[in-house]
Amino acid sequence: MEMAKEASFYSIYAITITILLLFQQTCTSIDPKLCPPSSCGKTHNITYPFRLKTDPITCGDTRYELDCHNNNTLLTLFSGKYYVQDIDYNKYTILVSDVGVIDDEDSNCSFIPSYFLYEGSFGNNFIGPGTNPFKLDATITISYFNCSNMVIDDHRYVDVGTTCSDSGGHIYAVVDNSSNHDFSVMDIKIGCQLKVSTFANWGRVEYDKNKNISYDEIHNMLVYGFRLSWLYVICEDQCGKGFDCHVVDESTGEVQCDHDQLCPFLYDGPNKVIYDCGGSGIWSNILDFIISYAVGFYAGLKHVKRGDEYDGIGANIGEAMGRYIPPYIIVRYLLGLVAFILLLIYKWRRRHKSMYENIEDFLQRDTFMPIRYSYKEIKKMTYGFREKLGQGGFGLVYKGKLRSGSFVAIKMLTKSKDNGQDFISEVGTIGRIHHANVVRLIGFCVEGSTKALVYEFMPNGSLDKYIFSKQDNVLLSYEKIYEISLGVAHAISYLHNDCDMQILHFDIKPHNILLDENFVPKLSDFGLAKLYPVDKNVVTMTGARGTLGYMAPELFYHNLGGVSYKADVYSFGMLLMEMASRRRNFISNVESDVQSSSQLYFPMWIYDQLDKDKDIELENLTKEENEITKKMIIVALWCIQLKPSDRPSMYKVVEMLEEESESIEMPPKPSLYPRQMVEEENISHQTQSDDYTCSTSYSE
Repeated sequence: MEMAKEASFYSIYAITITILLLFQQTCTSIDPKLCPPSSCGKTHNITYPFRLKTDPITCGDTRYELDCHNNNTLLTLFSGKYYVQDIDYNKYTILVSDVGVIDDEDSNCSFIPSYFLYEGSFGNNFIGPGTNPFKLDATITISYFNCSNMVIDDHRYVDVGTTCSDSGGHIYAVVDNSSNHDFSVMDIKIGCQLKVSTFANWGRVEYDKNKNISYDEIHNMLVYGFRLSWLYVICEDQCGKGFDCHVVDESTGEVQCDHDQLCPFLYDGPNKVIYDCGGSGIWSNILDFIISYAVGFYAGLKHVKRGDEYDGIGANIGEAMGRYIPPYIIVRYLLGLVAFILLLIYKWRRRHKSMYENIEDFLQRDTFMPIRYSYKEIKKMTYGFREKLGQGGFGLVYKGKLRSGSFVAIKMLTKSKDNGQDFISEVGTIGRIHHANVVRLIGFCVEGSTKALVYEFMPNGSLDKYIFSKQDNVLLSYEKIYEISLGVAHAISYLHNDCDMQILHFDIKPHNILLDENFVPKLSDFGLAKLYPVDKNVVTMTGARGTLGYMAPELFYHNLGGVSYKADVYSFGMLLMEMASRRRNFISNVESDVQSSSQLYFPMWIYDQLDKDKDIELENLTKEENEITKKMIIVALWCIQLKPSDRPSMYKVVEMLEEESESIEMPPKPSLYPRQMVEEENISHQTQSDDYTCSTSYSE
């Protein structure tokens, strides 16, 4: 009896296990997500929601059915055929391209899309998923036009170069970036008809709005294809019908449901979406309140009667707000806006009035000033500001002509700073100078915010283009370079020693050395200059000024000593070094004992050459030219000593330049501070770039 019971127990157990296994297999077979992946050509791992037509009917989602034809995976979209290039299961996108741009190479209409697409084809982009299982994820629309006439005045029309026009016209492709809508209906040329339109992504084509696109690039975009999103089905599976979701981790494909929607969407016919906002609950009540409030607000704003069906607290509040709040807001903010504008005008006039008063007081105190012109006269001199000579840190420079027939350079100070101190500084310094090697200030103009300086015109421009330019404009001899350097030295010495007040220039560089018709040098641009008594050894500075590369180190490092006229000596030394070598003070690939591919500090290198009694073979120089160059370099090395006390005065510099090179003693080795100390201290000069580069060339 017991054996019979035991046998019966094992039979029931076996039957139960068998049923469970069959149930599991049945569930597995009907779960579309658990089917094995499929492949077609280069498209591997085709899994849910996608399926091939040859897959079992229980696999995948029939809305995402693909076809395998000649080892090519095809997607049917609005009765059109598209090659599947890629399926991204982490971003939930599929990359497809029109078969016409790949298969029609042997036809007259090669590379033109076969199927018409436009944004309206995907009616679900803005209102929910609808019944279309895909959402457009492309950024580019490419349209083809058949034009009866050639389009030559619009670069957006790219010639396709094909003969497939039915009427013998011309086929053009136009690319429209959806992010900024470069092309609209108004841009379609007369005689052009839309032939076909499709979508694309930039793919491997680099987008440049300033560059005209070629048809080869357009074709590459079409071959690359455009992306469609199938995120909707994932949202439906993980969040429930009618709720959206978004990807939070593209590396894993993790999505997050948007359950805060007031109204889930439902389907009501092909590509038509309705929203289920009915039923009870807090969301329904909130929606009813919002709708009632909106109707009431509109009725109050327009002073019309609302419908009887909209009656409640929401409608009453909305009507009251619509009737009384907008007029109150309009009056309040209009008055506030008027008051704000008046305040801005007051502050602007007060600030500029202060600047104008400073300039006018200065001009009234100093009776030695050059001619004062009106703005009308300035405009007449320049023929309406017709010919621009250049642009500096404080404004533009125009060529003008006086009634006497002489040409002038007129500098318009459009970026004046510090209550007009730059204007006062330039007029106050150069206006009292009369020297053959200093540019002459002929006149000026001050009318409100308009300020201008009128200088003598220098037809040969600035020195920098003759010592740095690679073009053979005018090849100056070393004798002429030496004469120019001596003239500049005389000018600086005059500023330091022969004026009632010492004048420090603070911006000596090749760009500020102008040359007249005979290449006589003229020191210019006194916008950063300072006046101080001759009995003072140090000038008070509130900040560094000048141009990097020519600025004295004590302007940065106060432990070297106070700022004095020796700052101009240093700048002249850097200028003299560049004039002698005809190169920048930082050079590359110098043939010397120093083997380095990085930049070298030229004064350091040239010092080593002289210290080792090596010849300075900068170019093919004669013996006399070599002596001139050597003398200029030795003087320059004296001028660029790190400590101001080790530098000579400009009076002594002039004496050394007029002596023979053999009688000039070699200076100590120059410091490497321009490369080392500046980097270590990490001096930031960007915030004062306007003060550092304020020079202007008054030349052609």
